[in-house]
Amino acid sequence: MATTKVTTNVIADDAITTAKILDDNVTTGKILDANITSSKLAADAVTTVKITDANVTTAKLADDSVSFEKVDAEFTTSSTLTAGATVNVDFDAAQVFTLTPNANTTFNITNPKIGVTKSIIVTGAGSSYTADTWTVGGGAGTFNKIAGDYDDTSSTKNFIQIICVSATEFWYSISQIAV
Repeated sequence: MATTKVTTNVIADDAITTAKILDDNVTTGKILDANITSSKLAADAVTTVKITDANVTTAKLADDSVSFEKVDAEFTTSSTLTAGATVNVDFDAAQVFTLTPNANTTFNITNPKIGVTKSIIVTGAGSSYTADTWTVGGGAGTFNKIAGDYDDTSSTKNFIQIICVSATEFWYSISQIAV
């Protein structure tokens, strides 16, 4: 007599091994969160290679789980800008930028991100250069100066903070170290 139905109560606990399960027979629908416990997984069963990038989402990160060391370089580094008439300030490149101008300088903002503030430290060259004109992506934008004026005295360091408030609008202030 042929068996027409095999039920779990007639299968020994150790009868079905990994070798007896075809790869295509284990589908996402057959895996339930409630059935997967740490005691049923090998210690190395889930590795980074087995997790697709699309499956790592913000909702899967615990609050306060991203440390400063894991934040992108645009928030954790300093970069020296190359002096010239137009100097690109790439919001993706660093958090703090430094510059000693060799000409009147226009800062050109690239890759702006709304809500992000960048700092630019400009050391005066003592040659009456200006360094307080702006463009965004090589074109016009709205640059609202909150306070302060640029000072090109040879020993002066100008601290410029600029925040992106829309794709083409920025607010900035300029200050110097108090004497």
